[in-house]
Amino acid sequence: MPIKRMKSILTILLLLLISVTTAQIKILTWNVENLGNKKSDSTIQYIASVLKHYDVVALQEIVAGNGGAQAVAKLADELNRTGNKWDYAVSNPTESSSYKTERYAFLWKTAKVKLIGKAWLENNYQLQIDREPYLATFEHNKKQFTLVNFHAITKSKQPETEIKYFKFLPETYPTLKLIFIGDFNCPQSHTVFNPLKKMGYLPVFTDQKTSLKKSCIEDNCLSNEFDNIWYSTSKVETSNPTAIMFYKDFYNFNTAREITDHIPLAVTLQLK
Repeated sequence: MPIKRMKSILTILLLLLISVTTAQIKILTWNVENLGNKKSDSTIQYIASVLKHYDVVALQEIVAGNGGAQAVAKLADELNRTGNKWDYAVSNPTESSSYKTERYAFLWKTAKVKLIGKAWLENNYQLQIDREPYLATFEHNKKQFTLVNFHAITKSKQPETEIKYFKFLPETYPTLKLIFIGDFNCPQSHTVFNPLKKMGYLPVFTDQKTSLKKSCIEDNCLSNEFDNIWYSTSKVETSNPTAIMFYKDFYNFNTAREITDHIPLAVTLQLK
């Protein structure tokens, strides 16, 4: 093969590889357990050190009062010191009257994605869901996706009674590529997810425990399969699912639990 033609083919292949790589978005979800003014500066710095490797982040359990929104602002400021420009959105307190109100947050690298419009709390099922999900649509390479950030009621309060309403959201937003993300307090194997599965949604993680035990014995540190990411296989491809065992960064397990009582989950998206 002539050298000139070989160079042309290699150039095309390289451009295709670059195109595929730049079309990928790395997302992360993390229940940060009462993120507010009681979290120390060192905790904020540590959380930022984990988040900086991703493009879009969904956080749950931002306190409604006591400096929750301010803590997210501090986190964004810390991320902006890591070499990339970050922006963020914090929800209003959820409208829960029967349980525990809180806020959600999104943070993202502005060079990687842009927020389309404003993020919003889903109010169609506000009466049925104590902490109504927080949605945001992002655009990357002229393709859009919408994260549905959610924190369910605790396992003892039967989170499936809330999750069952998720089957209506794809019909409510038929033009959006919905990705359900967060702390469901419910394993992906529960039958409440069957309607989503029938629509072509799959969980990124299977049999992955995500909540921290009270104590860690011989690396047996996780107790429940609560957090996950659900995506439509007809609209999104996923790769590199990663459960981040952040507690291994700490010599003392109790010190790790001061950060939060859940591990973060991450995955790379390829939009179709």
